[in-house]
This record gives sequence, structure tokens and C-alpha cells, in this order.
Amino acid sequence: MKTASAELEALINETFTEYKEGSIVKGTILDIKPQVVLVDIGYKSEGAIPVNEFEDEEFEVGEEIEVLLEKLENDEGMIVLSKEKAAHKQNWDKIVKVFHDGGLVKGKVKSIVKGGLMVNVGVEAFLPGSQIDIIPPKDLTEYIGNVYEFKIVKVNDERQNIVLSRREVIEAERAEQRARFLETVTIGDKVDGLVKNITDFGVFVDLEGMDGLLHITDMSWGRINHPSEMVAVGQSLHVQILDVNKEKERVSLGLKQMLKNPWENIESKYPIGGTVKGRITKLVPYGAFIEVEEGVEGLVHVSELSWTKRITRPQDVLTQGDEIEAVILGINKEEQKISLGVRQLDANPWDAIESRFPIGSKIKGQVRNLTAYGAFVEMEDGIDGMIHVSDLSWTRKINHPSEILKKNDDVEATVLEIDKVNQRISLGIKQLDDDPWSDIDTHFAVGDLVKGTVTKIASFGAFVALENEIDGLVHISQLSEEHVGRVKDIANVGDEVEARVIKVDKVERRIGLSIKAASYSEEELKQETAAFEALRPSSDLVGLDEAFRFAQEEYRPGQAGE
Repeated sequence: MKTASAELEALINETFTEYKEGSIVKGTILDIKPQVVLVDIGYKSEGAIPVNEFEDEEFEVGEEIEVLLEKLENDEGMIVLSKEKAAHKQNWDKIVKVFHDGGLVKGKVKSIVKGGLMVNVGVEAFLPGSQIDIIPPKDLTEYIGNVYEFKIVKVNDERQNIVLSRREVIEAERAEQRARFLETVTIGDKVDGLVKNITDFGVFVDLEGMDGLLHITDMSWGRINHPSEMVAVGQSLHVQILDVNKEKERVSLGLKQMLKNPWENIESKYPIGGTVKGRITKLVPYGAFIEVEEGVEGLVHVSELSWTKRITRPQDVLTQGDEIEAVILGINKEEQKISLGVRQLDANPWDAIESRFPIGSKIKGQVRNLTAYGAFVEMEDGIDGMIHVSDLSWTRKINHPSEILKKNDDVEATVLEIDKVNQRISLGIKQLDDDPWSDIDTHFAVGDLVKGTVTKIASFGAFVALENEIDGLVHISQLSEEHVGRVKDIANVGDEVEARVIKVDKVERRIGLSIKAASYSEEELKQETAAFEALRPSSDLVGLDEAFRFAQEEYRPGQAGE
């Protein structure tokens, strides 16, 4: 039996222990006012606790609660109590224990702060933005007020800070789901999933925690330029398992495999030579892709657009989205390719070209283009013939067709040759007339006195235009009785001259003239002719063909003679 002094000592010890500042004590609610709740802990005065500390809780007068004794007496002589701090002190130890045990804790998201969210898990804790979900959220407000499970990743006792992660909880759950999925799934299974991410090469689909790849080539039997043309993030998909790699945890998916392959009976559906209608889905530099049915496309190569027009860009004659008709040219079932042609819808104008333009016939057309080697003449829409520069004149050496032709000129020509394979027609203007060299000896004879105009100057002589557009050459040695150092000292382009014919070579197509022999007697002319005959093209005298080639270096059309 305790003595009176012992009981008094025990009562004193109990009192000091029970009412120690910073301790948690039990109290009874005495009164509930608009701003505060009065609580009696058996001390000489009651304490006032702000009513907001009782948020989300039901309470009434007479109810017993646990509170933290902050101060035994404030400036007003009242005891200072806190219900929230009591709960925080009680919960802190629980949180620390869960942290060390590696367990999970539930909490309610309270507010958005810089860098993340604040969560009430019994005490305030911070949830960084990177730890909210596997995919970084775009709108944090959607999390406010929600309750989730979290893993405690950091506890700081001194600062009373707690850092949470929801992402690690989700990843752990997904790891378990992946393991279960990989144990049960087999190739050929059909599963449901949600589109998680879209890339240029395909779509990642969430299959109950397992990410599967739906490659762009397995999305459709037809052509798609980007996966986003068919699916959107968050969309539900029913797909087929194409391949499973359990070691690397990879799953390949197929969407088009859920549908019948339209290429299976492609040859019977689209026989070679048959016509089809389709929509232009894509234009590329080398042609146009035509969708003939869903999942089946054919290519019209740029060379198959026209028999006659030289089309270099398909977009010049076709528009994406338009519907056109085409002919089946070929099918490769293994590579899933169909060759189409548009020009085959019409007859090839080159098939009957010889009947429309017989060799030797005369045609009329417009000069469409000039090149260094000739002129292109439009014979009919899409059909051009070419007049080579050598077929412009029997007598004149034409260096460039622009010397006698201009673009858009109307000309008449003769059909010389037809190459159906390469789609080429050769034309000639000089063939409209007889070759004046065929009877040249009836127009010019040795000894004839002729007049003409100097047309070209070369280092070795002067060219003179005679009648019938025949050119003669006055060699530098035949310009004067005196020694001539430079041809331009004696003759210039445009000069009218008189000369003797001292050479007529029908085979070589050249006429030799002599200005100095214009006043020679018959005997002197014979001697000069004999001397002229002794000259050779390799030495002093060159044939007209070579002479003109040499003259090009010193003369251009429109250039004044020197």
C-alpha cells in the first residue's frame, strides 16, 4: 500500500508527463464556435483549435480527440493545442516505417506547386512532375482531388520533407502485367490495346502494361504516308500478334492481318490489258500511284502518260485526289506491284506513222525549237520531225539553223527517214529541190567569167556567192598578181567581184575562182588552170567542206568581213 507521499509524487510525475509541451494528449470537445473549437485536456484552461483543422471530418461536443500540446500558456494565459500537428506527429513515424519497409502509401492530391503536386498522405508530401505518370501529363489540374497509391522515395527528418513517386508504382504494376502477358500470349492471338505513341515508322500500343509495335507496313494493305492517317493517341485497337520475343520483351502487331489480303486473287481480278478506275493517291517525280481498291495501288510511270508528249513531271498533267482510268500493264503479286498505263487508252500514233507520213512525202509544220544540230518541226500534235543542219541547203554550209530559220516559222520539208522504235522522224528542206551540183557543169565551166558577192573571209581565201546559191572559193593566191599577205587587204564581205572559173569539181562539190585571171587571155588562163590543178587540199587548196569548217573560226553570221 502506497503512502500518501508516494501517491503525491506519482500524481506530480503523471501531471508533468501528461502536460509536457510537444506531447500528444487526449482532450474533450467542449464547444464548437464559428472560428474555433474549444477543447479541454484537464489542464487549468481549455485550448482553442482553429475549425479548419477539422476539415473533412465530422465532430461533435463531448467527443474525445488527440491533440498536440504546443504551449502550456500563451500571452493570453490559454493553452495552445493543435489537432493537425498531433496527426502529423503520429503519421510521420508511420510514413518513415513505410519508407524503410518499401511499402506503398495512399494520398490525396491537394494542390499544384512549382515542379509538381502536393499530396496529403497524413502529412504533406511532394510529388515531382516527372514522377506523376509514365507519360508526362499535359494538364496537372486533372489530378487535383484524386486519391492514388504512391511509393515514398525520399524522407528528410530534419526538414520534415517527403518525396513521392506514382510513376514507380505504375511501372511496377506494368512489369507484373508484362510478365503475365508474355507467359500467356501466342503468335496469332487477337488482343485489344490503346494507342500510346505514334512515330514515323509505326505505332506503340499498350497491351495491359506491355508495349507492342504496330509497324506502318502492317497497318494497311494499301499505301499510307504516316501512321497518324489511320490512328490517334488514346484510340482503342483490335490487333493480331505477329511475333513475340520474350527475352527482349518485344511484341510485333498487325492491323491489316485482321482483314482479308486483297492481293490473294489479284491476277483474276485485274487481268493484263484490262482497264481500271482509281484515285490518284500520290504524285512522285517518276509517276503517279493509283488506288484501284482499298489496299491495292498501281503505279503509272511518267513514260506511260502519253505516246507523244514528253512529260517530265506527272503533276503537270495529273492532280492528287482525281479519279482516272488506266490499263493494266503488269502485276507482281510477290512484291505487290501493279504497272498501269494511261496512254494505252488511245491508239499509238506511231503505229501508223508511215501511212500518214510516207517517206518522200512533203509536210508542212511550225518550227518548235532550234538546237546546234538542227530544227524540230511539229508535224501534228505531239509528233515532231527534225531537220538536221546538213539537210537545210545543198549549196550553203550552215553552221547553225538560226542562219535561215526562226522559232515559230512555218516551213515545208520532205520526210527522209522514220524510226518507229525510237520515235524519230528525219526531215529535209534541201530535198524539196534538185541538187544543183548534179548538173553543175551545165551552169559553170572552166574559163567562164562570173560575178558574185564575197560572203565569207578565211585566212586562205574568200568565199563568193554565185548564181543558184553556189559558192566558189578564191584562193589567196588567186586574189592578185601581187603577193597578198592578208585576204582582207584585197576583199571584204559584201564586195562585188568578177572572177574566172578555173576549177569545177563535181565530186568534191567545189568551184575554184580566180580574180587575177579575170582579164587573162585564153593561153594565160590555161597556164593558171594547170597551176591551180597542181594544188592539193593538203597544201595550198582545201575542199569546200574543209574550207568552210576552217572559216567558222574566223566568221560568224552577222559578223562584218575584214
